[in-house]
Amino acid sequence: MPTLLSIGHGYSARALAPLLLASGWRVIGTTRSAEKAEMLRSEGVEPLVWEGGPLPLDQATHLLSSVAPGPEGDPVLAAQHSEIAASQHLEWIGYLSTVGVYGDHAGGWVDEATPLTPSTKRGQARVEAEAAWGALAAAHDLPLHIFRLAGIYGPGRGPFEKVRQGTARRIVKEGQVFSRIHVEDIAQVLLASIDNPDPGAVYNVCDDDPAPPQDVIAYAAELLDLPLPPEVPFDEADLSPMARSFYAESKRVRNDKIKRDLGVTLRYPDYRAGLRALLDQAG
Repeated sequence: MPTLLSIGHGYSARALAPLLLASGWRVIGTTRSAEKAEMLRSEGVEPLVWEGGPLPLDQATHLLSSVAPGPEGDPVLAAQHSEIAASQHLEWIGYLSTVGVYGDHAGGWVDEATPLTPSTKRGQARVEAEAAWGALAAAHDLPLHIFRLAGIYGPGRGPFEKVRQGTARRIVKEGQVFSRIHVEDIAQVLLASIDNPDPGAVYNVCDDDPAPPQDVIAYAAELLDLPLPPEVPFDEADLSPMARSFYAESKRVRNDKIKRDLGVTLRYPDYRAGLRALLDQAG
């Protein structure tokens, strides 16, 4: 039975799991919470509460890591480097990274061949984690695939609630654009890669329409037939350090490779299609 070991089985991996389970796969998902373990079990995933100990790598044909790097580097490699290196039967390894590895390009376009010049500590940590996974794969001939994800949205992650509550703001920074991706499109990209492995490949996972963040909020209000949230200049916005750091980088991310090499047709090619679907699904 094909078996996915999903380490850090979070939002994106939870969208992939039903696609595999429907095809007769076994999915083992790690979490750090007993409460989340019960949630995973209810979704047909075999939960494993994991805090850095042994992993059932001998049972896995496929491995996906969604775990973000920490101060000491990639925690999965810190705990399981030797065990992953010794795996002889993994047919596919996926590592979920971020388009933050490219840094700031003043709204310009980037693709998978663009040099990695992160401007935040989080982005630099991702570059180092990608390099560590790449070195492990190269040294032990492992089938690694890296997925650089844009800003993720989907069920439970969208602007509608804040717009309804009247707490949404249209924060405006001149020239600022972000790329985005619906979680269902992440899942279909991962599935396409599993079906068509290309060890060493790197993929940008984003939609076709990088857009200013204030446009997304405005469209959500339009769909809800609610007043346009107030416009706030970036310099006057009361943002957390984490939120403010996202505005330090502006770029448009190309997604040609997932279409050309994996044959993916995006279900939600822009935020308008994605938001309309979320609203429809919510009833």
